[in-house]
Amino acid sequence: MEQLLKSDFYFDLPEELIAQDPLEDRSSSRLLVLDKNTGDVEHHTFRDILDYLQEGDCLVVNNTKVIPARLMGEREGTGASIEVLLLKRQENDVWETLVKPGKKAKPGTKILFGNGLLVGEVVDVVEEGNRLIQFHYDGIFEEILDQLGQMPLPPYITHQLQDKNRYQTVYAKHDGSAAAPTAGLHFTPELLEAVKAKGVEIAEVTLHVGLGTFRPVKEDNLLNHHMHSEFYNIEQSEADKINKAKAEGKRVISVGTTSTRTLESAADENGMLKACSGWTEIFIYPGYQFKVIDALITNFHLPESTLVMLVSALAGREHVLAAYAKAVEERYRFFSFGDAMFIADVSKN
Repeated sequence: MEQLLKSDFYFDLPEELIAQDPLEDRSSSRLLVLDKNTGDVEHHTFRDILDYLQEGDCLVVNNTKVIPARLMGEREGTGASIEVLLLKRQENDVWETLVKPGKKAKPGTKILFGNGLLVGEVVDVVEEGNRLIQFHYDGIFEEILDQLGQMPLPPYITHQLQDKNRYQTVYAKHDGSAAAPTAGLHFTPELLEAVKAKGVEIAEVTLHVGLGTFRPVKEDNLLNHHMHSEFYNIEQSEADKINKAKAEGKRVISVGTTSTRTLESAADENGMLKACSGWTEIFIYPGYQFKVIDALITNFHLPESTLVMLVSALAGREHVLAAYAKAVEERYRFFSFGDAMFIADVSKN
């Protein structure tokens, strides 16, 4: 196989196409349908996804919930402002965090949030300069976080989010993500009911999305890129739904790259699943043979990102870059609050 370079996945994206705010109605975003075999493109509205779903299909969603992981505090003693981003929960109220500015956050430093409603103490410095912080508080941590924390929006979104729930899918259940599984943001409860009424099975998996999802690929040779690690969980009841669709020759349609990475990490070589949980560092790029998914609902991703590489593995790099060029030309909205794409063998519809 020829060497794959980061620059193979570059495309020109005008900054004004980066969506800064969510649409009033989640399902009214646009939908670009890409035939993964021919590269043909069609333009629709997201709720038209119903026309592409068939009885017996299994739609797999990621039910992780974004926590308001951005905390603004001040250093005890100096009152200097400090921002803490919660990344991974360890035991005993210790979290791995990203601290800005980090230089002065040495072990022993205390940070006050909400006038001392929550107090954090830096206990260690770990890889990439992340800080382990031990939190002290009275009451329930999640409730305090809900009161003091802000949604950790991606770095390319500069607007304030008016409603926290808009960076949350309507089926979010399990706390733990530092970023939303954004392909799912287009679904409304009504649309999901219509999907079920059509005879489509909905299976839920959990993958807690880390901020590594926004980390740029630094190596030009893709094989040298090390993926961040994320925790996933699949219940047996949900594995059964997916296995049944596969056994009956029906399609497994993944909502988002996070659901995709969960399924492809957890499946055996025959694409079958069982209840399991663990950490995945799977990196999917062209040449990868998918074991589980047949089709994908996803948003439009950053140039040269691991996500655009994953999409290219499913539909072919040339098809994806041509579709992206079309999306730019048609002024589609990009990234977290942007429009959606459905990648499938459309001829089977």
